[in-house]
Amino acid sequence: MSDIEIAQQANMKPIIDLVKQQYGIDAKHLDPIGHYKAKMSLEYLNSLTDQEDGKLILVTAISPTPAGEGKTTTTVGLGDALNRLNKKAIMCLREPSLGPCFGVKGGAAGGGYAQVVPMEDINLHFTGDFHAIGVAHNLLSALIDNHIHHGNELNIDPRRIQWKRVVDMNDRALRDIVVGMGGAANGFLREDGFDIVVASEVMAILCLATSRADLKARLGRIVIGYKTDKITPVYARDLNAHGAMAAVLKDALKPNLVQTLENNIAIIHGGPFANIAHGCNTVMATQTALKLADYVVTEAGFGADLGAEKFIDIKCRMSGIKPSAVVLVATVRALKFHGGVAKEQLNQENLAALAQGFANLERHYHNITQHYGLPCVVCINHFSFDTDAEIALLQQRCVDLGATCVVSKHWAKGGAGAEDLAKAVLNIVDHREAGCRYVYDENLSLWEKIEAIATKLYGAANVTASAKVKSQLAEWTKDYGNFPICIAKTQMSFSTNPLTKGAPSGHTVEIRDVRLANGAGFIVAIAGDIMTMPGLPKVPAAERIDIDDDGRITGLF
Repeated sequence: MSDIEIAQQANMKPIIDLVKQQYGIDAKHLDPIGHYKAKMSLEYLNSLTDQEDGKLILVTAISPTPAGEGKTTTTVGLGDALNRLNKKAIMCLREPSLGPCFGVKGGAAGGGYAQVVPMEDINLHFTGDFHAIGVAHNLLSALIDNHIHHGNELNIDPRRIQWKRVVDMNDRALRDIVVGMGGAANGFLREDGFDIVVASEVMAILCLATSRADLKARLGRIVIGYKTDKITPVYARDLNAHGAMAAVLKDALKPNLVQTLENNIAIIHGGPFANIAHGCNTVMATQTALKLADYVVTEAGFGADLGAEKFIDIKCRMSGIKPSAVVLVATVRALKFHGGVAKEQLNQENLAALAQGFANLERHYHNITQHYGLPCVVCINHFSFDTDAEIALLQQRCVDLGATCVVSKHWAKGGAGAEDLAKAVLNIVDHREAGCRYVYDENLSLWEKIEAIATKLYGAANVTASAKVKSQLAEWTKDYGNFPICIAKTQMSFSTNPLTKGAPSGHTVEIRDVRLANGAGFIVAIAGDIMTMPGLPKVPAAERIDIDDDGRITGLF
């Protein structure tokens, strides 16, 4: 059966009853959305402050390939397995974006028998959080143009407005646009553009905020552009925008509760991409889960060079959260792809390609253990096409690397198929204090932080940028020098070329542009040709998604 067919046969339990049964949370602290989704009140979250934290387990992966790796699937399977072993465990995931849902992926709620449900709701609008983020973002955009139209008392330079508009869809035609056309009644004519919602600074702010007050303060600190003197920044609070934006986000700030196919609680909240944003679910969701459960399994987007790095250097640095261990997900098929095998031939045994592609796993493992300072379990996410010889070779290479390696069959068997993985993880986290190392010191200059990430993690020989970009970073270092760096880079390679597989070394990372995310509290460095507004593929997933007369959705995978 397809993922959606499995999900539609799930025996879901009313979420209010399930949360009370498993965690003793009274219904008055929950805002149900239908029978199987609920939001948790912030007042209840605040009441947990004195509770002891559980252990945090981070799930990441090798560099993504068209073959798939199964990071979310592994997160869900591991959480279910921990609960099967009578451990109190919660999963913390990101919310899927409609852009890739209709683009390439077609869904992002796990797979096989390791899924979160209701799968269709989670993938399509869910609880409306992304809609609220988009509205809050575009409200600020409207207020900017409205202020200029009505006299521009703040002397905003229309040529130096940094704030684009957003939409939760892959639409390359919107990357660069012109607004204000049609005459003076329609505003000031200027260049503009759209990013996808997951790249919005409002998304990052929601994911890093720790309270309503913090949310509003961060929104107020957003730099929308500069005055005509080209030096003085203009903040969202100068436009009196932050109060209304926070009001729009009042419910989006509350974490969302759903369940797995095995009726275990999962929190799904926030959803920035790790290739163009910081790639982690909300701080509030993770902190809440740590207060409720003994073990929390969370994911960071894409490979460990992107999501895991940003989890450590941005989320952990800002929040004080400390993971105890990392699970690095890999598949035989994906490693063969990194070894040069075409997608159409990945189901055929190829030991030579597997050995060559292992370099990608090795680089990620080295980064996790040496640069992040975290113990790591390699999870081989099993496919039915994997041969015994391939599994044996991969296990031996992991032994040679000094890595604990577990073959996991959670896609086919759910939590039961991941019990060995859960035991291996428990063997680490139950005997280790939480803690990690940052890739760079916060006192380095912004440029030195970029160099540290590129040379230490990506294997780059050097980093280049135009004089304009370097000058901007030098200027920002004066006021924002302690900010962490969020590199926007292709997820498909350690380099900035998505076609370069394996573990390239000695390449050059070009920083094409930089953006100040003052409300979120980091600097975005755009590397290579990465776009903050993706486009659809030639045959988008939307073409296979449908709904029948009974309201049954098909085509979500």
